[in-house]
Amino acid sequence: MSDKTTPTPLRSMTGFAAGTGAMDPFRWSWDIRCVNGKGLDVRLRVPDWIDGLEAAARPMVAAHAHRGNVTLSLRVTRDDAVAAVSLNTAQMQAMVQALLEIEAEAMEQGLSLAPSRASDIAAMRGVIEQTVAQDDPAPLRASLLADLPALLEAFDAMRTAEGAALTEVLTGQLAQIATLTDEAAALAEARKSEVAETLNRNLARVLANADAADPDRVAQELALLAVKADVTEEIDRLHAHVHAAHGLIGQGGAVGRKLDFLMQEFNREANTLCSKAQNAELTRVGLALKALIDQMREQVQNVE
Repeated sequence: MSDKTTPTPLRSMTGFAAGTGAMDPFRWSWDIRCVNGKGLDVRLRVPDWIDGLEAAARPMVAAHAHRGNVTLSLRVTRDDAVAAVSLNTAQMQAMVQALLEIEAEAMEQGLSLAPSRASDIAAMRGVIEQTVAQDDPAPLRASLLADLPALLEAFDAMRTAEGAALTEVLTGQLAQIATLTDEAAALAEARKSEVAETLNRNLARVLANADAADPDRVAQELALLAVKADVTEEIDRLHAHVHAAHGLIGQGGAVGRKLDFLMQEFNREANTLCSKAQNAELTRVGLALKALIDQMREQVQNVE
């Protein structure tokens, strides 16, 4: 039996999913979205009257996201809010008495009013009262929570698909960085003899024009300059960083922070390479590396 496990694919931090559901007399719509963030920030916008929903949903969302600003929203509507009708007897009697007084006053003034109907009295404010029965939110909460995993799976699927595209882009950029690093190594090797000739020529010029100069001390200073111009360590570290980045991408999962840190190391070596180049072609390669590393870092910002 093999001990190897299937690598977890990279996932993008950005993603969106939506879903709907129903349980008579309720209907609802979910949506979840995530944008880039340094850490994990989960925000829930759910109805307050569904007791316990937010507390139960929050850990479910957190289990599906390691980084990013995640917002989960829920909208619930009720299709058939049947109202119970009751007669407010005291209000009805008050309205009838008021109508009698109005009619009596009208007769004294010689006015003839149309007879009042029961529907007229019922339409008066407060005579008929309607109340909507309050349902136990527990069954609704259970249905909503049972509906949530499908939404989260769709959310994961979208971020995984984007992660696959990111993997392809990052792998291609690493291949370009490796090619440029190999080119830099070849240029550095080719210029060794040129650097040695330049140093020897400078040494001879200094000794010829400085009778009191200590040849050993001058040679030491020139050797130090040669060491400072050596880019072997930078090239070796760039190769090591390429290997480490491939390892993180192959490992998958929530490696965005590690990749982001590694991009800083890439940039540091490229900067040093440019500062030590002292050669037009090597400088050109160093600048191309810096530009490519910046492009790769922008993509890494989307990795969870």
